[in-house]
Amino acid sequence: RWLKCVGPSSLQAAERLVHAAKAQSTRRAAPVGAMVHYPDDIEYSDKYMDISCEYRHVILTRAIAKAMLKLTVGNRLLEEKEWRDLGVQQSRGWAHYEIHKPEPHILLFRRALGTDPITGQVPSGFAASGGA
Repeated sequence: RWLKCVGPSSLQAAERLVHAAKAQSTRRAAPVGAMVHYPDDIEYSDKYMDISCEYRHVILTRAIAKAMLKLTVGNRLLEEKEWRDLGVQQSRGWAHYEIHKPEPHILLFRRALGTDPITGQVPSGFAASGGA
């Protein structure tokens, strides 16, 4: 399950935030045809947010990305147990919500603002959804 964040054009706002966060990243975008950068250890972005959700992206190592792609064939989102089993460590309530096809080794996560990081309990007023 993933959280459907409500608010005006949440998806477009999230896409703008992801692109802005990547643009501000210390790592420059690789030119077309260049090799993908894989970190030595899993890297976690700072959190960024819109009016209803907070977001972060996680960059996997080459070995972990390979294991993830073997598990999902790049066609589905990871459940919490799956991304935790791959070694991703973060507080409760985060949901893998999108696959960015050009960079499948970068996992995109979100959770509702106000989610309890200990229990993962979502504040009332947010709808949980099973699909896009």
